[in-house]
Amino acid sequence: MDDKLSININIADRLYPLRVDRKEEEDIRKAAKIINEKVVQYKQKYTGKDVQDCLAMATLQFVIQKFDTEKRLDSSPLVNELEVMNDFLSEFLEKEI
Repeated sequence: MDDKLSININIADRLYPLRVDRKEEEDIRKAAKIINEKVVQYKQKYTGKDVQDCLAMATLQFVIQKFDTEKRLDSSPLVNELEVMNDFLSEFLEKEI
């Protein structure tokens, strides 16, 4: 059985036909809703701006949020610190034994 679903997503008053996995449909619809809400916010804040400008600003904001999230979730500094501590403890235990 094909687990794909054909849906139409409306973003900034344009319909986009998509073929998606059934399990992803809800997330895709939520994403489109969030994009549209952000575009409306920019349209209200910057009257006279073209929809393309509003989409560009919304995209920029979402990518900046993504970068911020990735920075917060980056565990490499913690891993590095743990490796240093592990090396220190290993050396200490070798000296004591």
